[in-house]
Amino acid sequence: MSAESVSAAVTKLAVETPSWGYGNSGTRFKVFPQAGVPRDPFEKVEDAAIVGRYTGVAKSIALHIPWDRVDDFSMLAAFARERGVQIGGINSNTFQDEDYKLGSLCHPALEVRKKAIAHVLECCEIARATGSAVVKVWLADGTNYPGQDDFRTRRRHLIESLREIYPALPDNARMFLEYKFYEPAFYHTDVQDWGQALTVCQHVGERAQVCVDTGHHAMGTNIEQIVSILLQEGRLGGFDLNDKKYGDDDLMVGSIDPYQLFRICHELVKAETDEADPVAQTNVREVVYMLDQCHNIEPKLPAVIRSVMNLQEAMAKALLVDLTALRRAQCEGNVLEANRLLKDAYDTDVRPLLARARTEAGLPADPYVAYLGSGNESRRVEARVGGVAAGWQ
Repeated sequence: MSAESVSAAVTKLAVETPSWGYGNSGTRFKVFPQAGVPRDPFEKVEDAAIVGRYTGVAKSIALHIPWDRVDDFSMLAAFARERGVQIGGINSNTFQDEDYKLGSLCHPALEVRKKAIAHVLECCEIARATGSAVVKVWLADGTNYPGQDDFRTRRRHLIESLREIYPALPDNARMFLEYKFYEPAFYHTDVQDWGQALTVCQHVGERAQVCVDTGHHAMGTNIEQIVSILLQEGRLGGFDLNDKKYGDDDLMVGSIDPYQLFRICHELVKAETDEADPVAQTNVREVVYMLDQCHNIEPKLPAVIRSVMNLQEAMAKALLVDLTALRRAQCEGNVLEANRLLKDAYDTDVRPLLARARTEAGLPADPYVAYLGSGNESRRVEARVGGVAAGWQ
């Protein structure tokens, strides 16, 4: 693939940023406040618009309900459009109320399941009001002790609950089901891995798809293999992109294992050009690339911008792989040559290429450096004195 093709593909990459990535966040022990963080969803949109202007590719913002609840969501959507941003996925929250101590959609009590269903139905209505095409479900549901509850009964509750919600999706909107290996439940989680998420989605409907959070796996898990299988099944909805060292660390994507990020991007690039697999080819064009990072100690906007750039670099390197030569080496059983083709692409310094592509598109050659030199950080701090800063609630 030519350098020009790589540049065009990367500058058109659509990245979604998370509203919660702009507010105060922290570890399990403390939330660390920062000056200048947004005080309401409108200011979160303003921050997302700044990131969009500097990067040129991050022009949608995911909302989290109830953290981002406003009186008029259509007004919030119009506010975003005026600033060149669209509302992305609507993320449900069924893990913070006292009623959800033993679960939400999988809870043994019908009245609690009904409450959780009503909340996700509200998210469907918010998606309709904002023009969002995604309603996302992540569950903290699970158990802490053997014998606490029945696995199959809880799974039936989950499928029945999602089937009740599914018809309320806006036209052409999709439901994403996210999984997590462990935590906050420690004996078992009800949607523990991609296979459980996939089979539940298959019970629910064609527009139910799996969300892959890159931090939600056991150590050593082959995430790119999971991605390839979900594409083959036509069920890869999107990513919650971050990085980890041990568990669900929510570190900046590509900050710990950039080679893994490249390998994931490689599977996505292959799918888009694979005429022999039309299901995967169609699916990959609908994938949502959302950042899911907390930015506990690092400044919010610079961290989001750096994350976008990390993803662009990984995708650019994946686009440099000579797929024709790679397939030939694979068919010949030439192990070393196949691996060399992949590694050579990864070792390529694509930053000059991306800088040139950004300049040609009227963007800063280095969005991170340009933002730091803009004076925007100090202006945000001065403008947002007083009020209550947004954060985990």
